[in-house]
Amino acid sequence: MKYSKKFLWLTGISVLAILTGGTYFILSESSTKVSPESVAVAEDNLFRYQVNGLNIGLGIKPSIPRVGSNELIIEVRDSSENPVSVAIDAYAEMPAMGAMPAMRAPVDLKENAPGRYVGTMHLSMRGEWPLTITIKDPQHDEKRLQFDLATDRKDLAIVAGAAPVDGVTKTTDDADVITIDSRRRQMIGVESDVVSHRELIKSIRAVGEVMFDEQLLSHVALKFDGYIGDLKANYVGAKVTKNQILFTVYSPELLAAQQEYLETLKRRQNNGSEDGLLRAARQRLALWDMSPKEIKALEQRGSPQDYVAIYAPRSGTLIERNIADGSSVRKEQTLLKIADLSRVWIEAEVFEADLELVRVGMAASFTLPYLPGRTYSAIVEYVYPYLQSDSRTGRIRLSLENPDGELKPDMYAEVLLQAGLGQRLSVPEEAIIVAGDTRVVFMDLGQGRLKPVRIKTGRTAQGYVEVLDGLSAGDIVVTSGNFLIAAETRLKTGIEQW
Repeated sequence: MKYSKKFLWLTGISVLAILTGGTYFILSESSTKVSPESVAVAEDNLFRYQVNGLNIGLGIKPSIPRVGSNELIIEVRDSSENPVSVAIDAYAEMPAMGAMPAMRAPVDLKENAPGRYVGTMHLSMRGEWPLTITIKDPQHDEKRLQFDLATDRKDLAIVAGAAPVDGVTKTTDDADVITIDSRRRQMIGVESDVVSHRELIKSIRAVGEVMFDEQLLSHVALKFDGYIGDLKANYVGAKVTKNQILFTVYSPELLAAQQEYLETLKRRQNNGSEDGLLRAARQRLALWDMSPKEIKALEQRGSPQDYVAIYAPRSGTLIERNIADGSSVRKEQTLLKIADLSRVWIEAEVFEADLELVRVGMAASFTLPYLPGRTYSAIVEYVYPYLQSDSRTGRIRLSLENPDGELKPDMYAEVLLQAGLGQRLSVPEEAIIVAGDTRVVFMDLGQGRLKPVRIKTGRTAQGYVEVLDGLSAGDIVVTSGNFLIAAETRLKTGIEQW
């Protein structure tokens, strides 16, 4: 028998792949360096290893698997070459293809000799049959190993449960690790990026609407019942200026108040003094919207005026009219509504998840379908302290000058806010595979090894996703080819469905 010297780093229970006339693979569970004396190579590819007092071998017969029956051999021995009994389970499984379901080929292993397990595996058709072996030993944790196995192809290639390190085979503690050679990585188009802290800026988009500035809005109402005489502001949209006559009104109460004032004034003029009754009569006329100028004219005229003029409280646009010539009105009824459009509001709705990022004083920009190509700048003036229950959105208010009247109430606006998130640990969006509530990335461990890692994510900004848990700065993750790798990982490692 011919021997050669080999060194391996192995962990836990080692596996010796005894492929009759073929290739052999060794796996183990606790880190131990195997000495040259403990490694025996029979013929060209027969390997034996002693690790932590156990020798474990794995082989398939024939060395090139075929359609039909194939024999799987597993041996377990201690450091003195005495057989050791363990529980072993093995099966090969061809993945589902199109309408064809997955096919499993179980291996009925039997201990035909102490420490030697032999079973038959029936492969029903040509193709890929990934092999999974589970070894259970009372002295060690359960270990699951995965191999690439295919009909008409020599050798078994380890894909999970072990990984190459410096040209040596070493087991890992994570059975979910898979190995993809450089040729396959190139075919899949695997690319990677480094996990790092980045300055992220979150873009918040909201749909808004141009509104009247409620601080520049006036309601015209009377404090007495009456009848409209001559209506000057007689259509919605009319421009009015401050102190312009809006309409005249007749009221028996106002007429009586004028007459009372004149009589009081006449009685008190004889003694040349003004008492409380006169001041009260004048105050009553003022509270009923008669201006000092009109009261002075009343004194000079000496007779009451049937129809009294009502003046505009501010300049602006008439946006609501509820009266006409000759109509009757009641006190406290809104007759006219005037809005100053030189400044307007934009009220926008922000999704609940982004609302905490919005602050008063934050710069914003917006565009209008009415004026394509134009971008306006504004400031967040107010964040409403409640949510819209039906849409679960929060309202914010922007305020800006509108001297030319380009912004018209009820226009739609597309609002954009930029919220700085600061330095956040993040990965590219392309690195993350989403499956329901689960987020998975593939960590590149080097030398072809890839490990699926579940992570917790935070906010998304500028094509990156914040990582809250699962990764550290400096880790390398796959950003391209993820879905093909994910399919292969599910196939070869049998990890819990994502």
